[in-house]
Amino acid sequence: MQIITYVPKKDNHTLLKALICLLTFFLVSRSPAQKIPFSRQSFHDKVDQAQLAVCALDGKKDDKFMPYPDNKSLDQLTTEAVSSGVDQIQETIESSSLDNNSKIRFLRGLQELLNNYKTAFLGRDITGIQLVSAIKGYKKAMMLESQHKDISPILSANHPAVGTLLAFNFALKDNVGKDHFQYILLGKEINARPGKALYILSQNNDFPATDSMISVIARKDAGALFDYAASTTPLGETIRKSKDPMVNLIARMATAHDPSGKHIGPQLLPFLDDIQSGGLDVDQIRATLDNPVKYYKLLVQTQIHYAARMQQKDTPLALRQMQDRLHTIGMNQFINKVNGLHERSNAVRYACLKPLSALDIYYLIVCNELEIYTSSYINGKDYGLYNLLWQKAPKGFNADSLLSRVHMDKYKKWIKMAANYNTLDNFLGRMAPENVQSLMTAFVSDLDKGQGKDSLEDAVDVAGSFASIDDPKISQLVVDEVQRQLQQAKAEGNNKKFNIYDILNTLFQSMNPDNKIDLSKSLGIGPVYFMPIKDLEDTSGRIIIQQFTYGDADGSANYSNFMSAMRRAGWKSTANKYWSKVSSTSGTPITIYTNKPLDELQGLDDKAQRALDDYLIENDIHPTMVLHRGHSYYLPTTIKQLVPTARVVLLGSCGSFQSLSDVLTQAPEAQIISSKQTGVGNLNLTMILGILNTLKKGEDLNWLKMWGKFSRQLSGDNRFADYVPPYENLGAVFYMAYRKLQEQQQQRADSLEINTAAVDGQDQ
Repeated sequence: MQIITYVPKKDNHTLLKALICLLTFFLVSRSPAQKIPFSRQSFHDKVDQAQLAVCALDGKKDDKFMPYPDNKSLDQLTTEAVSSGVDQIQETIESSSLDNNSKIRFLRGLQELLNNYKTAFLGRDITGIQLVSAIKGYKKAMMLESQHKDISPILSANHPAVGTLLAFNFALKDNVGKDHFQYILLGKEINARPGKALYILSQNNDFPATDSMISVIARKDAGALFDYAASTTPLGETIRKSKDPMVNLIARMATAHDPSGKHIGPQLLPFLDDIQSGGLDVDQIRATLDNPVKYYKLLVQTQIHYAARMQQKDTPLALRQMQDRLHTIGMNQFINKVNGLHERSNAVRYACLKPLSALDIYYLIVCNELEIYTSSYINGKDYGLYNLLWQKAPKGFNADSLLSRVHMDKYKKWIKMAANYNTLDNFLGRMAPENVQSLMTAFVSDLDKGQGKDSLEDAVDVAGSFASIDDPKISQLVVDEVQRQLQQAKAEGNNKKFNIYDILNTLFQSMNPDNKIDLSKSLGIGPVYFMPIKDLEDTSGRIIIQQFTYGDADGSANYSNFMSAMRRAGWKSTANKYWSKVSSTSGTPITIYTNKPLDELQGLDDKAQRALDDYLIENDIHPTMVLHRGHSYYLPTTIKQLVPTARVVLLGSCGSFQSLSDVLTQAPEAQIISSKQTGVGNLNLTMILGILNTLKKGEDLNWLKMWGKFSRQLSGDNRFADYVPPYENLGAVFYMAYRKLQEQQQQRADSLEINTAAVDGQDQ
C-alpha cells in the first residue's frame, strides 16, 4: 500500500492547481508526496487500514492477499487489486478536479467497499477473485457517478455479490440509475439466495413487485420470510398485509404471543405445513407449549409425518425449522439433563426419559449427535439412550420396526453413530438377516443427493463410520456398493457423484495395507499418515502450541499434572494471572501457551482463555498445534477458538470423534486425534509427551510409528483402543479431499470469471 503523504499548501501553487484541473478524471499517476489536504488525510489512512485488513484474510499479516494456496496467478491478481488497484483509485481521486466533499465521499466509499468485502469473504458470500471485479467495478462506477451517469450496466455485468457491494455503497447508492438496481440484483438473487433477496427488498421500499416476490420466497425459504415478518420495517409491514394465504400464515406466526405476552412464533413455525394443510391448528400446538414433554412428542410426531412425505419426494416447507427445534428442545430438556447428571446414579440420571417412547429417543439420538456424551449414549447393559430405546419398545419391536416407523428418516446418521459407539453389530443383530444387506447397501447409496450447506453430511457419515465396522462381510458389502456407485457415476457422467464415490473408494481401499495407497498423493491433499515438522514451525523455526484447560476439578488436575511433567522433563515456564508459557530448553524450539484452569463458576477460565487469545493475536503468534484438555461439554468452546493455522489438534474429551467436521470448519488442514468413547487425562498426557519428545528431536510426526508406540505404552488401559489416530479419521480425510476438489473447481470458475469480469465486457 502506498502511503499518501500530507504536504502543507503554499500560496505559490496556483499554477499546479490549474494543471491538475486539466487532468482527466482517470489520470492515475501520483507522485509519492502527492499533496493531500489535512482534511482528507485521515480518510486515506482509513483506506490503507482497510487494505491491510483484507490482506490479513489469508491468515498472514502482510501486504499480500493470497486466498488461493495452489494458484499463484490468481493470488497475484488479488494482491494487485487490493494494493496497486486501490492505490490507483486513491491517486485518481486526488488527481481529479472533484470538489473536497466529492473526494471525501469516494474515499469513504472505497473504505466501505473493502470493509464490506472483508465481511462477505469471512461469511463465504464472495470469493477471492471477486475482489478484483469489485475494485474494477468501483473504479468504473466512480467515473460514471462523477459524470451523473447510470452504473446499472456495471451491476449487470458482475456477479451478484459484487453487484450488491457496489449498489449499496456509500458513494454510489444515490446514483441516477438507483431505481433499476433492485431489479438487477433481485433477478440475480431470488432463485439462489432468498434471504439476500429479502435484504434487497428491505432496502428498496418502493419496489413495485414486492408482493409477488415475497410470495415466491415464502415457498422457497419460509424461515427467512418469518424473520422479516416480525420486524417493524416497511418490508415487515408489507409482509403482514399480504393477501397470499401462505405469507399471511407465516406473518401471523411471526407475531404470535401467548396470553402472558411471550413470543411463541418460533415454536409454531416448524408446524407450518400441517397448519397450512389443516392437519393441525394453532390451538393444538399452544396446548403443548407449557409442557416440554408433550411439545417434544408433537415435534416427533410431525417430523415422522414429514419423513413419510419426503419418501414420496415431497419436501415440507419448514423442514429446517422442524429439525432445528427438535435439536433445541431435545438438547435443552433431555440431553443436557442426562449429560449433566453423569456422576449421579443411573436411576436419577435417566429419569427425565421416562415419559418418552422409543421413537422419541430415536430422535434424541440422531438430532443431538455432537452433544451426547458417550456414557449418555451407551452405559453398561441396561442404561444409556441406546439401551433404553429398546426397553421402551413394545413386544416384537426390532430394528426393522424402528426404521419403518420413522420412514427411514436420518437412518444414515443412526448407522454412523451406532458404528462409532460400537453398537452396530447389536443393531444389525436385531434385524431380519435378509434385510441387513439391503440396509447397508442403501446406507452407501445416493450420497450425491444432498442439498444445501449439509449436502455432504451423508457422505462424511459413511466415510467416518467405515473404520468402525467390525464385521468383514459388512465392510466388503460397503466397498462393493461404493465401487458399483462409482461405475454408475462414470456411465452417467455425474461429476459430483463420481467425486464422492471416487474419494470413498480410495479411502476404503487404503485401509488395507496390502494396497499400498498413498492417500496424500491419491487425493491431492496434505499428508495423512504423518505431519512434517516443517509444517508446524513458524518463520523462526519455533513450534507454537496452545492448550485449553477448564476450571473444574478434572481440569485443574490435568493442568497440574501437565505442568509437573514439563518441569520434570526440563522445560522452563513463566506465568501471569491468566496463562502459563512453557518452553523447551534443548532441541527444536517449542513454546506451549496454556490458560490457567480458574474458577469456572465465576467464568474466570473463560476470561483466561480470551486473554490468551487476545495476546496471541496482538503479538502475531499463530499456534500450529492445539490441545483440548477438558470434558466434552467444554469442547464446543475450544472449537470456537480454534485458529485456522492449526495443523494438529488433540481432542482429549469423551466422544470427540463426533466433532471432526466442526474442527475442520475452523482449521481446514488439521490432523485430528480424538476418542470415540471415554477421554482420559493420563492417556492424553502420555500422547502429548510423546508428540513433544518427537518434535524436540526434530522428527516428523509419523502417526503409524507413534501409534504403535502409544499402544504398547498404554496396553494396560483398554480405553486407549477408543482413540482414533489422524489416518483413521476417514470422515475428516473425506471432507479435506472433497474440499480440495471444490477449491480446484472454484479456482477454474474464478479464472474464467476474471477473464469476463466486470465492466461492460472490458477491462477498464
